[in-house]
Amino acid sequence: MELALVSLAPGLALGSFLNVVAARVPRKASIVKPASACMECKTPIGWRDNLPVVSWLILRGRCRACGTPISPLYPAVELTTALLIAACVLAFGLTGQAVVAGFFCAVLVAVSAIDLTHRIIPNRIVLPAFVIVLAAQTLLEPSPQWALGALGASGFLFLAVLAYPAGMGMGDVKLALLMGAALGKTVGVALMLGMFAALVPAIVLLALHGSKARKMGIPFGPFLALGSVVGLFFGDQLLDAYLSLLT
Repeated sequence: MELALVSLAPGLALGSFLNVVAARVPRKASIVKPASACMECKTPIGWRDNLPVVSWLILRGRCRACGTPISPLYPAVELTTALLIAACVLAFGLTGQAVVAGFFCAVLVAVSAIDLTHRIIPNRIVLPAFVIVLAAQTLLEPSPQWALGALGASGFLFLAVLAYPAGMGMGDVKLALLMGAALGKTVGVALMLGMFAALVPAIVLLALHGSKARKMGIPFGPFLALGSVVGLFFGDQLLDAYLSLLT
């Protein structure tokens, strides 16, 4: 527990960096330089205004220089990242598995933030992450389940794209590659949970807008990420519970 609490601080710092990634990667800009600045007035952000979560609260969600609102997504990314990193340390200890799990969670947070704001899942993030996670998982626990999970999950969503192109895109298919490499045999749990979670806003839109809701797309990446997080921490238990119902 103590290690998990200690990991919150670096988790917040990582979340702050992921905000930079989410803001710049879709624009194909460098994530290293220039230094962070207000997107509206271009005023550089000083250290006191760049403290994860705290600065956003102190500034009441506005730029100190021009007063432009700062999206609550920024502190949400920082806090979510910190909690997930702490959860990885708590669940797996100081192990290689915790490192892979933490990296996987960080990628999920960045991808979700980008998909929410830009409705894309960048290849520049997902494909390198897939290669890294697949190699790491295979090294830590040699097994074909990681590669098979990646191929199976991406193939399943690819068939869904062919059947209903308006429902999801190829970015979701590539994200499924990463999910399978990270989760292996439990990736099916993550996919099903993600799909069920996505039904909630879909039903709400249908109730509010009727047939027009079919033309209102919702980003699917965050729901896949949610399913992946549940699968990461509880996938084995959920899979065993499901299989026990069949026997």
